[in-house]
Amino acid sequence: MVVVSHFLKWIYTARVSERAAAASALARAYINSELPFEDRCAAEAALTLLLDDASSKVRLAMAEALSMSHHAPLQIISVLASDQPEVAGVVLARSPLLTDADLINRVASSPKVTQKLIADRPLVSMALSAAIAEIGEAEACAVLLANSGADIASLSFRRMAERHGHLPLVREALISDARLPADCRHMLLVKLGEMLKTSPLVMALMGAARADRVMRDACVKASVTLIEGTRQEEHAALIEHLRLRGDLTASFLIRTIAHGKVDFFGSALVALCQQSEQRVRALLAGGHDVALQALFRSAGLAAATHAIILRALKIWREVANGKRVAGVQEVSWLMLKEVGGQSAEGDLAALVKSIHLDALRENARGHALAIAAA
Repeated sequence: MVVVSHFLKWIYTARVSERAAAASALARAYINSELPFEDRCAAEAALTLLLDDASSKVRLAMAEALSMSHHAPLQIISVLASDQPEVAGVVLARSPLLTDADLINRVASSPKVTQKLIADRPLVSMALSAAIAEIGEAEACAVLLANSGADIASLSFRRMAERHGHLPLVREALISDARLPADCRHMLLVKLGEMLKTSPLVMALMGAARADRVMRDACVKASVTLIEGTRQEEHAALIEHLRLRGDLTASFLIRTIAHGKVDFFGSALVALCQQSEQRVRALLAGGHDVALQALFRSAGLAAATHAIILRALKIWREVANGKRVAGVQEVSWLMLKEVGGQSAEGDLAALVKSIHLDALRENARGHALAIAAA
């Protein structure tokens, strides 16, 4: 207590650098030493008085000394967390004494620099992640996504995609995160397409109508590719997302079966038919044509589409059973034959032709790259 008494008299005449060094030493002594109760109370009183120091360097020295301790005085940590950003940031980024409620309040009232510090804490709870996703600036969301210690709920991923998915900084961070749900990936694809089709360059080259059509087709193709990286347990969420957007169309389902996405096609039928997954899977694996056509009708697929879907399904069955080797190019060609071949006309024929031409181009591109790499 005698030392603290001398310290309190001395600080009024000491230089800033001396006060900062003394504040740091006193704070470290408080958290690291086994002080008697009276000395501990005196040290805590002195640290509390230093909160009123005119120089932020003194308060910063205290913050750096106390910020990582579980034994720091809570009232001092609370005041330092409300200090100017340079001081508060150290405490907000490190202190284990701050609760989720404390940190969520700071996120709501702090500038993006402070939000980024909170998002980069060693451990970020699901509740705090949700707050950052809901009200945080784009930069804070990007930091959160890069933080391996952050526990992020699926809903929080969706909110970040909805709020900031149009910004490259957040979009790239979301796409590179393996935890991102499939429906969020699709949302980002759509946002990117919408941005591209309204860019001045695309508008000048194509015009509004053609740009809209081209980008819509590109998003559909990208959505089919997206299914490859989607776990089966995520199919239901992606299908519901597509259904609500109006993208779960007959043409999209035909594309999925042409590309061999039989599991996803089955999940879509389960959602559309309201039948059990076990029954739908059994029919797709070995059901007869009549039963399958009844299933397609209950899913709302027009009778004109049944033949090409059945043709594709039978080929993929043979591939799965090891009786045949085939890819999208052959499957789409046989589907095209079902509607009359290359000379066929109509929307359905045009769709199958486009799938077949895309497969031809993709195979040719892959062959050319293989030759170049040899």
